[in-house]
Amino acid sequence: MPNPPVQQTSVFAVDGIGVRFGGLVALDDVSLAVGAGAVHGVIGPNGAGKTTLFNVCCGFVRPDTGRVLRHGEPVGDLRPHRLAGMGIARTLQGVGLFRGLTVVENVMVGADRHRRAGFASTLFALPRSDRDERALRERAMTALGELGVDAYAARLPGSLPYPVQKRVALARALACEPDLLLLDEPASGLGSDDMAELGELIRSLTGRMAVVLVEHHMDLVMSVCDRITVLDFGRVVADGTPDEVRDDPAVIDAYLGEEASH
Repeated sequence: MPNPPVQQTSVFAVDGIGVRFGGLVALDDVSLAVGAGAVHGVIGPNGAGKTTLFNVCCGFVRPDTGRVLRHGEPVGDLRPHRLAGMGIARTLQGVGLFRGLTVVENVMVGADRHRRAGFASTLFALPRSDRDERALRERAMTALGELGVDAYAARLPGSLPYPVQKRVALARALACEPDLLLLDEPASGLGSDDMAELGELIRSLTGRMAVVLVEHHMDLVMSVCDRITVLDFGRVVADGTPDEVRDDPAVIDAYLGEEASH
């Protein structure tokens, strides 16, 4: 199917993205556009190109063709360390927490773009640095409280159950106060109750940010997304609302083909 048009009013978009790894075509002319306050899902069978597309959005992979746009303007050199300054936060598969830092310190890392004190103030422990530290800690505690895990603030991540670690990782992303949140398989390793709570949380975020959700769990995607892009063999085979995508023959064929290969 043809790619959906990229709207200049989109919060975030990729347009005509192509990625090759040697002779392997990972993505071929992929486009999607994320509206303000929308949850945009990316789904597809194994090997469809979902992770590669997510890595393009995060700046981990530079596309061979196409462009990334932020608020309708091309992003010339997207890099992971620049995301926070652009108002973009991300979570990765797994949790990616720093084992040697407490829960609250991990989340403070996510809030670091709000730090006002410079390197010298921090190095010499000047009063402004102390105020900064308190403000970041308060911001981190607020994010932990929003996710119901503030009671674990002083604990090390490795001592916590996996679903709690996942919430801490999400709190770290929210502490950045982004207007775009990129989620890579946030439901992996979660039970049905935790997954339902995750869905409610994602929907609650739309008043202040857009969300791109790459996920395997179809029930979650169908329940929380406003729009869904479906990939198969690196190409867009469907794009639309959950109801439109659910009944699309190309989507049914893609997933039936995956089941037949197992």
